[in-house]
Amino acid sequence: MDGYLGVIVIVAVVALLAAGGLFLLFRPGRKAAPPVKPPEAPTLPEEKLPPGVGEEDEGATTTLPPPVKPAEPVVLPPEIEKPPPSAGRMVRLRSRLARSQSAFGRGLLELLSRDRLDDDVWDEIEESLITADVGVAPTQAMVEELRTKVKVLGSRTPDEVRKLLREQLLAQVNPDLDRTLHIQKHGERPAVVLVVGVNGTGKTTTTGKLARSLVGDGKKVVLGAADTFRAAAADQLQTWGDRVGADVVRGPEGGDPASVAFDAVAKGMSEKADVVIVDTAGRLHTKTGLMDELGKVKRVIEKKATVDEVLLVLDATTGQNGMRQAQVFAEVVNITGIALTKLDGTAKGGIVISVQRELGVPVKLVGLGEGPDDLAPFDPEVFVDAILGD
Repeated sequence: MDGYLGVIVIVAVVALLAAGGLFLLFRPGRKAAPPVKPPEAPTLPEEKLPPGVGEEDEGATTTLPPPVKPAEPVVLPPEIEKPPPSAGRMVRLRSRLARSQSAFGRGLLELLSRDRLDDDVWDEIEESLITADVGVAPTQAMVEELRTKVKVLGSRTPDEVRKLLREQLLAQVNPDLDRTLHIQKHGERPAVVLVVGVNGTGKTTTTGKLARSLVGDGKKVVLGAADTFRAAAADQLQTWGDRVGADVVRGPEGGDPASVAFDAVAKGMSEKADVVIVDTAGRLHTKTGLMDELGKVKRVIEKKATVDEVLLVLDATTGQNGMRQAQVFAEVVNITGIALTKLDGTAKGGIVISVQRELGVPVKLVGLGEGPDDLAPFDPEVFVDAILGD
């Protein structure tokens, strides 16, 4: 009996303990079990920020550094070139002239060296001269003089024939003409050179080469880009000026050429330049318009300075077409000299004789190549010797 009671007591104690555990587990107000914390991500090294970035105070705004601008490319000014002086250029370029002109000279020498000079031979000589663009009137004068002297000489050695022809060609080229460029300053005022001619003859290039030649002679030059109807002309002149350190005055495209010319002269005076060279437009659509425009340019320049030189640029390869252009310009402005371009190419050397005879003004400059220093003062003796060859 005692053993039975002991078992009952033990069972009752266990039941009470179980009931108490359930009460504690489900009693009201019990806090929920804390959530399971996920594993922390690996800590990366701290990134260093510029001072002040990320340090935010309450109510403050973060100021980011300004974006870094890409570095602009460095534009170096063009290197100033030192051109060679103009003296002796034509002698140095004689070989180019001889290559294009000596066939004409050799043909004349061969004809004059024949044992018998009948009318047919003289006709051939006359034809050769006219074909070389010497012109009809100068050709007739030369042939008449040659016939007379050949009769006086009688027999003729090759040296005598060469001397005879040289004398006649030199007489027609006229070595006594004043071929100096009028580029001397007038006190504080610079000399002014006006360059005229039809577009396509090498007018703007000749202007640039002339500036380069004068800089090589120690002159300070200002260029006026008064051909405002061609933006390419102003750009081209700017390039020439930049290469030798000559200032270039230009205006808006389609602007007033006279205004640009006036400003160029004013710039030349303020800079104490020796020479101002003004490149003008060369449109021959209407002669009246050309006359008005060039006349205005000249008049406006003369309000500040005198126009010392008016150079007409002619393309030697155009032959008699160039002569007609020359006559139009001669009616417009008082031409004082001629710059004959492309004389080293397929040009007929006789154009020198005919253009001087027609206009009554000397050839002062000749272009003998495409290089920057291929513009030379014209030398009649070098020219004739190049035609006749050695």
